[in-house]
Amino acid sequence: MKFLEENLVALDVAAATPEEAIRAAGGLLVSEQLAEPRYVEAMIESYQKNGPYFVLAPQIALPHARPEDGVKEASASFVRLQNPVVFGSAANDPVELVFALGASSSDEHLSMMKQLVMLLNNPAHVEKLKKATSYEEIQQLIGRNK
Repeated sequence: MKFLEENLVALDVAAATPEEAIRAAGGLLVSEQLAEPRYVEAMIESYQKNGPYFVLAPQIALPHARPEDGVKEASASFVRLQNPVVFGSAANDPVELVFALGASSSDEHLSMMKQLVMLLNNPAHVEKLKKATSYEEIQQLIGRNK
């Protein structure tokens, strides 16, 4: 499982629409060959069909699609948007932090969600994600040592 590793994190990404934000986060999974390009399109289709159901907390979106839509390896990427984007969630817009999830099984999905919840459940961590200037700061938050 690849969880918020350096090549899966991008800070201050320009995106004007939810689709661009999803494409940015999903594109990191594709560029690392953890998901197929069709997986990103499936995430966008899911958003267009089902609305912003994955905007789970203020300013935080967790777009994902089904494993059979092109996940190669369990992975999670993170994009901090340069400017917040309105996804259409009355309670949690605008979105600034986008985590794309690619799970190839429900066990992996639950494992990644647990890690994300532990990270995002702490308001101080969310603030640090919004203000981080380097991957090293994010790495400290997720408790990884290289």
